[in-house]
Amino acid sequence: MSSLFDATPLSLVFVATVAVILLAVEIGFRTGMYRARRSEEERQAPIDGMVGSTLGLLAFVLAFTFAMATSRYDARKQLVLDDVIAIRTADLRAQLLPEQYRDEIRDLLREYVDVRVRGTLMPGELPRAIVRSEELQDQLWSRAAALVHEASAMPLASGLTQALVEMINLHSKRVTTAVHNRIPGTIWIALYCVTVLAMAITGYRTGIAGRRSMVATLTLVLAFSVVIVLIADLDRPQEGFLKVSQQAMVDLQTRLHRPWAR
Repeated sequence: MSSLFDATPLSLVFVATVAVILLAVEIGFRTGMYRARRSEEERQAPIDGMVGSTLGLLAFVLAFTFAMATSRYDARKQLVLDDVIAIRTADLRAQLLPEQYRDEIRDLLREYVDVRVRGTLMPGELPRAIVRSEELQDQLWSRAAALVHEASAMPLASGLTQALVEMINLHSKRVTTAVHNRIPGTIWIALYCVTVLAMAITGYRTGIAGRRSMVATLTLVLAFSVVIVLIADLDRPQEGFLKVSQQAMVDLQTRLHRPWAR
């Protein structure tokens, strides 16, 4: 369920959400009209409190899910900045190494940044970018490990290895946060179920009353649909309008490729 939902484009999610909510309202409205015609007691049943409670529950579920998506979005933004700082620190420490090691390690760091920029700005490249990033990490670590065994470079190698460890750990955090740490499918199912029930009982109330406003109904449907799609957008780092800015990483890429920085 979660994989299918993630694979569905946001535009289609919006259209499907509008259709589902409209259908729920219409079914509720027609059921309310049918019940009102068959029973006079149904017209006078105190259902306004139940409608309010159901809408309140929907608001709570929406707020909970929105907060969950927002926290993940903020975490991804912070991890991009932390990643840039770790790579820049590794590059600065690599500049202090003897020349025979410095150029090779800095070239690997430049490629590492290039791969990460390409993977984040081109969603189709993300799987290959993750694999290549981990290959470059292994190469960087092997170079640093070789430096540790040289007495002349050992003090400098120690600082480099610390920066590389931080860089590797941040890579794991970014992959986990962006690819794996998403809103669970169970919560999406619960959100849609509560939305359908709330919209159905709202439609039922208008059916009991025997009249409704199409403008008000469409406004309600579109408002809830937009909020749900906004949550889905926040939960998708590689798609939609609310992408995490990669400008800090792009700026680092530009800096590392300047002639004077070589």
